[in-house]
Amino acid sequence: MAETLGSLCDKLTIVKLKQWHSEDEIRLKSLAVQEKQLQQEMNEFISAAISGQIPIARLTFASNKVYKQEGNYVPDVLGSIGEIFSQLAHVNCNLWHEQEKVYEFEKVAASEKDQVVKQLAILNLERNKCIDGIDGNFKALVEKLGSQKNN
Repeated sequence: MAETLGSLCDKLTIVKLKQWHSEDEIRLKSLAVQEKQLQQEMNEFISAAISGQIPIARLTFASNKVYKQEGNYVPDVLGSIGEIFSQLAHVNCNLWHEQEKVYEFEKVAASEKDQVVKQLAILNLERNKCIDGIDGNFKALVEKLGSQKNN
């Protein structure tokens, strides 16, 4: 996947989750470095996009997920970049906890296994919608700023 603001936001939420769930000092130091790198990369990406160094077409990289929509409801993703970033963080928290079940899948009751797999799929679709939503909002903002500069 090409780097976009949404993909960088996604990576940052995952680093924060790893920090939250880790007690290993060496790992925490490595994650702190990753966090700073991602913050810097996000700032550089935003600056480059606003200054026109990144073509508008490269500000989005739609996930274009192909899936059977009937029976697979994925909530709409609406709001500002900050609101969608918050929703992305929430979805990634839910994904983290659902994925934890898979690591010990043998302990999941047989009657619940299908629901765990289905929930992982739905959460991943929502995650991609959030990433696309951040990217779409950011692209619109950059376009708006660009048109204001030209007027």
